[in-house]
Amino acid sequence: MPLHAARTPPAKPLPDAPRGEVLLVDISNSFVKLAVAKNGRIGRVHRLPTKTLDAAQIRAITGGHRLKGTVAASVVPKKCRAVDSACGPGVCWVGPDIELGVGIDYPSPRGIGADRLANAAGCRAHYGVPAIVVDFGTAVTFDVLSSGGDYIGGVIAPGLNAMTEYLHDRTALLPFIRLSEPVSAVGRSTRDAMISGAVYGYRGLVSEIIRRVKKEAFPRRRPKVIATGGDAPLIASGSALFDAVDPLLTLRGLLVVATLNL
Repeated sequence: MPLHAARTPPAKPLPDAPRGEVLLVDISNSFVKLAVAKNGRIGRVHRLPTKTLDAAQIRAITGGHRLKGTVAASVVPKKCRAVDSACGPGVCWVGPDIELGVGIDYPSPRGIGADRLANAAGCRAHYGVPAIVVDFGTAVTFDVLSSGGDYIGGVIAPGLNAMTEYLHDRTALLPFIRLSEPVSAVGRSTRDAMISGAVYGYRGLVSEIIRRVKKEAFPRRRPKVIATGGDAPLIASGSALFDAVDPLLTLRGLLVVATLNL
């Protein structure tokens, strides 16, 4: 992959963002991100393990705030109760039945993950369309927005850590590794060889999927390609494939939803 400096956008408020404080909650398979946005600006982001999330943790974070409302996206249904319990009735849960700022041209809208809808909303509002959003999380998802601003589908592949953890769990001699930029393509130890295979191999997977999506969905236009998610800084930063690396894209999308629905 050729390299350049993919930019991370400044934290600019939306022009019509709701006044006052709004809680934004993104429940993914591995971690929950919570932040209070005030007058359209996202504040400190709290990152908690999903498996241990409870109402008390949420109350501890929001206790000093006067919330106007809560907008949440979840791909772990059993954890939704903690948000409802901590925030009371009226939580705006992201789904295809609320205003998102994007259309949905997809056979089964309810099958689209709430985080993917939030990413689509954030991408259209901050970067425009057409676009491809690549979210590097427990799974890596590729979501496609048409030139008309519709969500039209995507790709789901295993997440980077899922692949490396599988190697460790299913082999007798391969160690658990913490991922970082490889020193070289040819590893001089088992650990270095695994890091090289994981990072360079994953970049190859991502590059090929983006190439095929562009060819199929945008034969005559160049879509913007935006990266987000926990592994985005390692895999996407500096890659000429991406127009921006935006770790806050999902939360930005939740704020768009708040703007349109609260």
